[in-house]
Amino acid sequence: MTTSTTFTKRTNSPFRADFVGSFLRPAELANARNLHRKGLIDDLQLKQVEDKCISELIAKQKAHGLKAITDGEFRRSYWHLDFMWGLNGIEHATREHGYYFVGIQTRNDTAVLKGKISGENHPFVEHFKFIQQFAKDDPSVIARQTVPAPSQVVSTLINLRNSEFTASWKEVYQSEEELIADLGKAYQQVFADLYAAGCRSIQIDDCTWSILLDPELVKTNHIDVERVANLLLKANNAALENKPEDLVITTHLCRGNYRSHYFGSGPYDSVAPYVFAKENVDAFYLEYDDERSGSFEALKFIPEGKQVVLGVITSKKPELEDLDKVVARIQEASQYVPLDNLCVSPQCGFASTEEGNELTEQEQWDKIDLVVKTAQKIWHDA
Repeated sequence: MTTSTTFTKRTNSPFRADFVGSFLRPAELANARNLHRKGLIDDLQLKQVEDKCISELIAKQKAHGLKAITDGEFRRSYWHLDFMWGLNGIEHATREHGYYFVGIQTRNDTAVLKGKISGENHPFVEHFKFIQQFAKDDPSVIARQTVPAPSQVVSTLINLRNSEFTASWKEVYQSEEELIADLGKAYQQVFADLYAAGCRSIQIDDCTWSILLDPELVKTNHIDVERVANLLLKANNAALENKPEDLVITTHLCRGNYRSHYFGSGPYDSVAPYVFAKENVDAFYLEYDDERSGSFEALKFIPEGKQVVLGVITSKKPELEDLDKVVARIQEASQYVPLDNLCVSPQCGFASTEEGNELTEQEQWDKIDLVVKTAQKIWHDA
């Protein structure tokens, strides 16, 4: 690799120096959300704090050299459930217990089906309009919206693990195919509304594949990998139909991220022939921060021309990785995907739920700075 190498200039996601979406909630925001839950401040007062904290976050994103901006998911409690609750036909519910991650149990919130699914008037569209104002007059950045993958909704409603509410969807739909068809149309509606609001970058976050790539989880949950993989793929691709050509939709595949704990382990090999080869997204954000992720060999299933963002810097631990070792990892991956089609990021967000991971805000920004330095060293232009 020499400084004379020419790489393609990126004008939309993914960028050479990138990130997954969520950031640690500042104390002011955490306090306001707690007061709101107790009924001590109203919706408007909470929104005012959210607006202030998001504005400050975006200023930091720009200052640290990021070319995409998000609201850090500051208006959400969860990376996925808040979106589901915003779809028509889906409501909040609680389980007897949370999901069991390695070493920890999550909160017990979930989503259940109460009627036909549709996507009109989703609150995330208004959330996006707020961050779009910071990109509208600044050509150096683009505003990105993150949402959970349709497969995540299918997993929650139809059940890969959520046995308490397995039968509820059958009271509304006669088949999985009928549910997926409506869900796909609902996502298309949300995407169209986001596009009309100026959005040209959407990231769909997806933890469902982590269940399939972990042999122990497959065995424990008695999962038919081929059947479920095709079901998840069908759900995701249904949402991607009819998208505008200049709307970039990427996906982030994750093995779970709850307060620095994970859910599944295993290489991408068993699911790569499905999700890498056949999902109609423009790019993949992939978790490769420790030995749980396996080798880069599964990248051979990435179609020619598609982009891969390597999450080789962890958001789960405060220790800062060595720059040269990070660069070496990316060069290793370039055996399977051309260097010009690679980018770098943390493996996941810093706060998939409002509790956040176990590191400080300074340590979080040190990680972002390392991402930018890595991109500058490899591609010469982050």
